Formats: sequence, structure tokens, C-alpha cells
Amino acid sequence: MKTEPLSYEAMLDMPRPQSRRHAPMSRAARAAQFSPFAALSGYDEMIEESLKEWQDRERELDGYCDMPSHC
Repeated sequence: MKTEPLSYEAMLDMPRPQSRRHAPMSRAARAAQFSPFAALSGYDEMIEESLKEWQDRERELDGYCDMPSHC
């Protein structure tokens, strides 16, 4: 006898499975598992450094005009 697979809508109303061996983990404990992981470590610092470089460059060029007839 073959059983029909459940549709997604039927699964939405099903209760969440509970482990008989392990107690539920707190949200803080679950979050702590992933906090040390940073896929893009140093990315924020790189963006900030790049922004500062662009701002410095903009300040240098603030009074510069390469086409005096259009300035």
C-alpha cells in the first residue's frame, strides 16, 4: 500500500516535532551557536575605510575643475 505525500498546506497545520531525548534549546543558546560565525569578517571595516577614502578624495577635488570654461 502506497501513501500519498502530504501537500505543503497540510503540513502547515501539523504540530512541530519534539525530541524525546533532548530538551528544547533556549533562543539565547540557539543564537550563541551562530554568533561566532561571520561569513564576511572585516567587511564592515573595509566599507568604512573605502568611504573615508572617497570622502578624502572628494575633499581634495572639491575646488578642482578640469574644464574651466564650464566651471
